[in-house]
Amino acid sequence: MRRVELDRIDRIILEALLSDGRASFSAIARQAKLTDVAIKKRVEMLKKRGIVSSITANLNFKALGFENPIFVQMRSEISKNRDVIKKLLAMDSIVELYQVLGEYNLLAKIVVSDLESAEALINKVGLVDGIIDVKTLVVMSEISKNAILPSQSLQKKL
Repeated sequence: MRRVELDRIDRIILEALLSDGRASFSAIARQAKLTDVAIKKRVEMLKKRGIVSSITANLNFKALGFENPIFVQMRSEISKNRDVIKKLLAMDSIVELYQVLGEYNLLAKIVVSDLESAEALINKVGLVDGIIDVKTLVVMSEISKNAILPSQSLQKKL
């Protein structure tokens, strides 16, 4: 994927949406000194270019009665990876799944109502054909979770 250049207006729009996904086009327009129609077109273009994939709610799972998230690192047989991923995606409590580099090649974030449910799910994950090893990390507390736009110097250069 090639690097996408962002101008000042794009950055204003993205920072506003990261700060508040419900920010109105007119509020962003005042900040950018443009019309709300111009901002709407810019947001549509950001979506079309693949820079904004969606604008979603950031849920507080704790307030909904769930435990802190648990991260599950998994080492799988590469030849069975496609089937492993399909089975993991079908598990309801897995809210995020990543393919990663390192000692483990898959990382899942799970959210469950209690630790007994976590144990049952982790045991189920361990029994998936193709999973070699499982390691868990239970989040004690969230220290920082930022919705920020990295500075241009931090963007991946290709």
